[in-house]
Amino acid sequence: MKEVEFYFDVGSPYSYLAYHVLPRIAAARGARIAWRPMLLGAVFKATGNTSPAALPCKARYLGADLARWARQFDVPFTFNPHFPINTLPLMRGAVGMQRRGAAELQRYLAAVFGAMFETPRDLGDAQVLAAVLQAADIDPAQVQAMNQDEAVKDELRRNTEEAVARGVFGAPTFFVGEEMFWGQDRLQFVDQALA
Repeated sequence: MKEVEFYFDVGSPYSYLAYHVLPRIAAARGARIAWRPMLLGAVFKATGNTSPAALPCKARYLGADLARWARQFDVPFTFNPHFPINTLPLMRGAVGMQRRGAAELQRYLAAVFGAMFETPRDLGDAQVLAAVLQAADIDPAQVQAMNQDEAVKDELRRNTEEAVARGVFGAPTFFVGEEMFWGQDRLQFVDQALA
């Protein structure tokens, strides 16, 4: 079966857009998605890259650009006023939930991405995150325990190091075989590669 690898961080609004669009492409092409949670801040540090929000000229442009892409993809989007936040606990949660199964990861991502970019909440606040998880019928105490699990920490670290070793410098990044595509605006090329 054809496969597309999806390196993402839930703090990336462009990863959020791809999260909605990539499954449509994969389904149309009979491909499976290999979800690769990584820590974008660590990727930036390792590659010398920086968040677009860190540069005033890009930050001013970001809102309009994201709104255009959301309309293009027919995806709900509201810019989060708390952006950017430290996503380390969120990404450990993604790895932990992925270890519990694909359905658990998808339930977690729906809740977290929704609270980041649909009905924006401050997910850097532990109480707010707990409420978001509870509303999705996810036990916040279990997610907190996963965040402290050395195996989860190691897996997120490995995913991130592997991403950097493969040339990843931002999110979202996709691989079809060894061919890399960066950004939600390259999804048409992912589609072509899967075809």
